Amino acid sequence: MEIIEAIAKKYEKLSPILDERMQRIWAGVESSTIGFGGIAAVSKATGLSRNTIVRGEKEIEDIEQIGFKGIRQSGGGRKKAIDIDPKIKDDLSRLIEPMTRGDPESPLKWTCKSLRKLSSEMKKLDHNVSHRIVGELLHEMGYSLQANRKILEGSSHPDRNAQFEYINRKVKEFQNDKNPVISVDTKKKELVGNFKNNGQEWRPKGKPEPVSVHDFPDKELGRAIPYGIYDQGLNEGWVSVGTDNDTAEFAVETIRRWWNSMGRLSYENAIKLLITADGGGSNGSRVRLWKTELQKFANETEIDISVCHFPPCTSKWNKIEHRLFSHITQNWRGKPLTSHEVIVNLIANTKTEKGLKVACELNLNKYEKGIKISDEELSNINILKDDFHGEWNYSICPKLTNK
Repeated sequence: MEIIEAIAKKYEKLSPILDERMQRIWAGVESSTIGFGGIAAVSKATGLSRNTIVRGEKEIEDIEQIGFKGIRQSGGGRKKAIDIDPKIKDDLSRLIEPMTRGDPESPLKWTCKSLRKLSSEMKKLDHNVSHRIVGELLHEMGYSLQANRKILEGSSHPDRNAQFEYINRKVKEFQNDKNPVISVDTKKKELVGNFKNNGQEWRPKGKPEPVSVHDFPDKELGRAIPYGIYDQGLNEGWVSVGTDNDTAEFAVETIRRWWNSMGRLSYENAIKLLITADGGGSNGSRVRLWKTELQKFANETEIDISVCHFPPCTSKWNKIEHRLFSHITQNWRGKPLTSHEVIVNLIANTKTEKGLKVACELNLNKYEKGIKISDEELSNINILKDDFHGEWNYSICPKLTNK
């Protein structure tokens, strides 16, 4: 209250001799000086609106806009570091140049290049500059703080684009014939328990949900393994949340459950199924168990199972990533995944404005890792490889005689 009274007395004496612009500039100076809560205090003391005070603060920041001129003569004042020390930029550039990372002579080879460390190294080179000056110089030189960005996908396969086009043609062919097309993949494994989950959600102010400080896996709850199916034609998803191992057997079991619960009801006249999948993982193009389990599934359903794998290092192009998994992540952001039941409910309640519907269930089955498929077992698979990259594109047909 003392601050408000003091401001009110100042304003009472000054307002008669200040025009409207100078009043808001003065009010902006007062609020800026107070800091947090300054706008509210000045508004209460003077009766000026908050917008007027904010405008005054902005005019102060832009000296040219409000027409103030400096009283110091041209060339006066403290000289810039670059004017005093012309070599300063060259030496600073050599310190932060990326190529110095592998230079054994570089003093910052294995250290974080913070402003203070750069300032310390610059002083060793006879440049007496503070970390603040180093920051100003870096901005002048076009540098800014940058985080790592995931953009490198590895070496590109020469037939990468051709495979994309091949998959696209095949998807259209299946959909035109009213046959299902699904995209499959395993979502990132999640710790189950009261752990921090990235993102934010609305809660009472000052009352964030408390979670464990350390992310040590709970021995009883373990991890959740969501394996997803995305129906590209119907914009529907199915997710099985596994609790054991992410194996090819688990992957095909998820496809089986999707088919029995959703697929065959939506595609009563289907004679074949197209699966688009990554080239690696439990559904990888080289995984023998994946093909063996698909053969069992084909025998059960009596439909042809066609598979198209994405080329190496292109998993993010798989439609399930941005049509299903991204929305699931968005739906549970900021919520601790405290139990498998919570995970299943959050996934099942994922919806979008474009009509995405998701079904989810918990799969408590055990799946053995490291199952070996012999050459003889592999030769018994009724597989037909496509002419174009048969290792990526193939069909597994039912062996009806084995029924």
